[in-house]
Amino acid sequence: MRDYINFYIDGQWVTPQDREKLEVINPATEQVAGQISMGTAADVDAAVAAAKQAFISFSQFTQQERLELLEAICAAYKSKSADIAAAITEEMGAPKWLSESNQAASGYMHFKSAMQVLKDYEFEFKQDSTTIRKEPVGVCGFITPWNWPVNQIGCKLAPALATGCTVVWKPSEVAPLSAYLLMQVLHEAGVPPGVVNMINGDGPAVGSAISAHPDIQMVSFTGSTRAGTAVAQDAAPTIKRVTQELGGKSPNIILADLSAEAFAKAVSGGVKTMCVNSGQNCNAPSRMLVPEERLAEAEEVIKNTLSKVSVGAPNDEGVFAGPVVSEVQWQKIQDLIQAGIDEGAELLVGGVGKPEGLEQGYYVKPTVFSRVNNDMKIAREEIFGPVLCLLSYQDEAEAIAIANDTDYGLSGYVSGADAQHVNAVAKQIRAGMIHINGAQMDRTAPFGGYKHSGNGRERGPQGFDEFLETKAMLGMQ
Repeated sequence: MRDYINFYIDGQWVTPQDREKLEVINPATEQVAGQISMGTAADVDAAVAAAKQAFISFSQFTQQERLELLEAICAAYKSKSADIAAAITEEMGAPKWLSESNQAASGYMHFKSAMQVLKDYEFEFKQDSTTIRKEPVGVCGFITPWNWPVNQIGCKLAPALATGCTVVWKPSEVAPLSAYLLMQVLHEAGVPPGVVNMINGDGPAVGSAISAHPDIQMVSFTGSTRAGTAVAQDAAPTIKRVTQELGGKSPNIILADLSAEAFAKAVSGGVKTMCVNSGQNCNAPSRMLVPEERLAEAEEVIKNTLSKVSVGAPNDEGVFAGPVVSEVQWQKIQDLIQAGIDEGAELLVGGVGKPEGLEQGYYVKPTVFSRVNNDMKIAREEIFGPVLCLLSYQDEAEAIAIANDTDYGLSGYVSGADAQHVNAVAKQIRAGMIHINGAQMDRTAPFGGYKHSGNGRERGPQGFDEFLETKAMLGMQ
C-alpha cells in the first residue's frame, strides 16, 4: 500500500498533524491502494505564503535558467516514469499499456514541449515606439482531475514554470498517488523551495481555499462544468484570472462521400476512441453522426468492432479497457444507460450491469445506443464512460446543426473523402479542437473549449500566454 500522507510546502515534505486520512481505492479490485492526508485552508495559507515569497526570486530567473530547470525535471521524470505509470493503473484503473504509453508519457512530453516553446518565446519586443514585456502573472493555484492525472498537471505546471510563476497545487483526492510521485520528481530535479507546493484534499476544503485566496493571482481548473462554476464563483471576489478545461459532448460527423472501406474505418475508429481510458475523456467523440441511409451500415461496423474490444483487469495482457475510476462514477454511468433505455433509444450493444466474469471492480459494458434523438438525456449530458450515442442526419446542414446543438464545445471530429469539403465542415463546428480524418492529438496545439467547456487554452505558445501579464514600457530606450 502506498502511504502518501505528507504535503509538500516550501521545498520540504511536511507531515500534517491530526488530519483525517482518506483511503485511495483501486477500482479494479475495490481494495485499498494507498492513503493520503486531507488538507485544510490553513495548509493552503502556508503553501501560498511559500509560493508568494518564492515568486520574488523565481520570477527573475532568466530564460536559460528556466530551460535548465525544465531539462532537469525531464531527466528526473524519466527515472520515475515506470512507477508513475504503475500508480496510475492502481489509482484509476487505466490498462498497463495505456498508463505507460500515454498516461505517464504525456506528463513528460508536456515538459519537453514547454522547453521547445520557451527557447523561441519572446518575452520582450518592440511595438512601434513602445517596448512590450510579458511578465509572470504571479502565484497560480492548480486544481487537477483524476482521469489523466499527470497529463493534466503537466500541461499546467510546465508553462507555469517556463514563464516564471509559482504554484499551489491540489491533485484529485480520487487519484493522488501519481501526483505524489510527480512531486518527488520536482523535488529531485531541484525546483527551488516554494516554487511548487502540493496539498492533498477535497474540493470544498482545499479547492475552494485555493480559488478564493487573495494572494493567488490565477487559478487553473480541470474537471466538471458544475465544479468549474463553483471555482469561478469562489475566484470572482478577488478578481483573479480563471482558466478552465471542463466537460464535453463532442460530435463525430462521418460524411456520406466515404467509400465503404473508409466509412468502416471512420466508424470503427470512433468507437475505439470512445473506449480508450474507459471513455473517461472530456474530448471523447461521444455523439457519432452518420447519414440516415448508412445507419444500418454503421451499426454493423460498431457491433463487429466492439466484439473485439477486450475489457478486463488493467494489468492483464491484451486488455483494451479497464474499470472506471470509482463506484460513484460507475453508478452515474449505469443511471445514464438506464435513462437511454427509458427514453426509447435503441440499445445496440452493452447495457446496464458489469461485463460477464467481472463482478469485482467498477467495470462497465461498452455500450452503444442507436437512433438517438439529440434531445435525449444521453445526448445532452456528459456520461464520462464507454457509452456512444449514434445519431443519423438527412443532410450536411442538419449534421452541423446537431453537432452544434450542445452546451459544450471542447472538441469535434469530421471524416470525409474530399479534403476541402471536410475542412469546410470542420470550420463550422463550434469547438476548440477539431480532429480531421482521424488526426491524433498534437501536444503542442492549443487545447480548450467554447461555451460550457471552459475558457483559456493549454499547451503550446497559447498555453504560455495564459500565465503572463502584458506590460507596456513607454519611452523605454
